Amino acid sequence: MGKLRTAIVGSGKVARLHAAALKTLRESEFVAVCGRPSARLDAFGTLHGVRVFHDVEEMVRKAAVEAVCVCTSHPEHAAPAIAAANAGAHVLVEKPLASTLDDCDRMIAAARASRVTLGVVSQRRFYPPCLRIRRALDEGKLARPVLASAVMFGWRDEAYYRSDPWRGKWREEGGGVLVNQAPHQLDLLLWYMGEIDQVCGYWGNLNHPYIEVEDTAVAVVRFRNGGLGSILVSNSQNPAIHARVSVHGSNGASVGVQTDGGAMFVAGLTTIGDAPFNDVWTVQGEQDRLERWKGEDAELFRSVDATTHFHREQIQDFLRAALEGRDPLVTGEDGRRTVELFTAIYRSNREGRPINFPLAAD
Repeated sequence: MGKLRTAIVGSGKVARLHAAALKTLRESEFVAVCGRPSARLDAFGTLHGVRVFHDVEEMVRKAAVEAVCVCTSHPEHAAPAIAAANAGAHVLVEKPLASTLDDCDRMIAAARASRVTLGVVSQRRFYPPCLRIRRALDEGKLARPVLASAVMFGWRDEAYYRSDPWRGKWREEGGGVLVNQAPHQLDLLLWYMGEIDQVCGYWGNLNHPYIEVEDTAVAVVRFRNGGLGSILVSNSQNPAIHARVSVHGSNGASVGVQTDGGAMFVAGLTTIGDAPFNDVWTVQGEQDRLERWKGEDAELFRSVDATTHFHREQIQDFLRAALEGRDPLVTGEDGRRTVELFTAIYRSNREGRPINFPLAAD
């Protein structure tokens, strides 16, 4: 298999995870980083031995970059992603794809026009217990998925929100728990249940008076396949974290995954707490496999650096997809669906009514 010349836009905490992958993957030759002029950007370039640029198109042209990872703050994803795509580079964007549907649509349009691959990071899809659920659905073990839930009880303290100037602000972050912490669970919910028909949602700020955005959101979902779902996500439970996604089938079988447990993960600052595991599995004839799977998944978790391993797996899948001319496991369109979902929750709360799908950009 070939190799792509790769680069990163941004030099913050999550960029470190991307750099660790791009430096070690055989599909990557890590050559450049781009961002606003700063001592941090220069130090990042020196640390990783790559060229430093301040303009994305110039970087793609002068360093012959073929694939770019966008690791800027959420509202600043679109501009570098579009610039990279227009210059002919494949683009992988940190979650969420953007904070607005308009930005998502412009990014997708740019990638299509340039015939490049666009993907979004949702590395929990690569967790073995999450893949196990997807395979069970594909093999019809739940008949039709008819009910699902996504729950995330987390905690962010004031120090977290003060750690970067953009955190907790509508303009700079684009939103709160729905935009920053919950996209992983929202993506899994959509991956398992499919397209949405209607959403009714609410959000609030329960115990973080020093931020503008929501720390808690709830929603009820009606899916296009007739199934129903619920969403409850929050940064207001101390200690944390407890995050789960469950799916129930028309044949009565239930499957679920605890995606996160232990302490809250902060990219570049902390490690992932507990190993993910299937917390429920009532598929006929497979009920006794839970403990074996839990042991296998925990052994894998202990044998790797989980903080970087699953990012690395997704980045590798993305680079291979670009080289092979196929879709990555998580596409730009998948990323838009997550943005569409949290946008619908915001609109439902604002307008006091259910929101029908599909959504157009505001």
